[in-house]
Amino acid sequence: MKKNPIKETLRIIFILASIGSLYFVPWILVKAWILPLPDSVQEQVNEAITYDFDGMLVYVYQAGKDPEYYAAGWHDRKNKIPADPHALFKIASITKLYVAVAAAKLVHDKRLSLDKTVAEYFPELANRIEYADQITLRMMLQHRSGIPNFVDHPEYWSKPPKNKEETLAYGLDLPATFKPNESYGYSNTAYMLISDLIDKVLGYSHQQYIKEKILIPLGLKNTFGSIHEVNIDDVMSGYYVGYDEDQKTDFSGLMIATAEDVGIFIRALNDGSVFKEGEQEIYSSVYVYKHTGLLVGYQSIAEYHKDMDTVVIQFNNTANFDGYNWNLAEIMYGRIVKIVRKRADED
Repeated sequence: MKKNPIKETLRIIFILASIGSLYFVPWILVKAWILPLPDSVQEQVNEAITYDFDGMLVYVYQAGKDPEYYAAGWHDRKNKIPADPHALFKIASITKLYVAVAAAKLVHDKRLSLDKTVAEYFPELANRIEYADQITLRMMLQHRSGIPNFVDHPEYWSKPPKNKEETLAYGLDLPATFKPNESYGYSNTAYMLISDLIDKVLGYSHQQYIKEKILIPLGLKNTFGSIHEVNIDDVMSGYYVGYDEDQKTDFSGLMIATAEDVGIFIRALNDGSVFKEGEQEIYSSVYVYKHTGLLVGYQSIAEYHKDMDTVVIQFNNTANFDGYNWNLAEIMYGRIVKIVRKRADED
């Protein structure tokens, strides 16, 4: 049959364009993505370490089955201590899920209002946050406040903050990222303020409230408010590519947990058992049901997969903000999920 010259020309152009686009794709990512899928999660975790991850932990919790724990690489590179699937880990921005649940509970109890503004809750900051009289708690929870993200401050990395006050300062006295509720912009600053607001309303630490209302009811004994509450040796070391120093003692102000505890929380968040009647509707209106986390030396992914009723948590203790480290972590997570899904389909 005679080929249509126009279609044939378009086909050749498409092929050439595809080949050309691959020139700009890092081959390390292509390799990680196209390699044949291993038969087991442990094999995939072992393979991940060959991409310059110092250590990786994975927790798989499928309904009706026993939890599974996987580890490869180093818990402590310097002292040659192997990775422990039950180690404590800095969960970074996964912390926001716990804060959002706490906020939803307080809104349900009429102790917070989603419609009150930053200026009302923090009058002392009214002149330091643009549109403070228009930004509501709802917008802050939804990342629609326009409050600048402190990690985007030009001096955040060259002059790292030494404490919470210095961290918050990097998000103040700046033009808004956008007008309130007109766009989406991830803001660590907004969530730091939400945590402070909960402290103010309660008269005590939001972490104590999270412990009382979330951790204890779920039986989570390996989740903590900060690194100062734990034995430092139990925390997995964290590494930044190109540096030898262990990052686990750095101040972060974020939570510490095992992969198992995060997995139990993620399941309870998704099946609603972390909520009392009326609370989940509030939560669903303001925040998400999965999260990732990124700190110097620490990367994490936590998600519930409804199609196979399974939670998969992945921690890895190597970070490089300028390279492909995060992309590789996401590829590894996707491959692990595929292995678990394939296994579930075969059962």
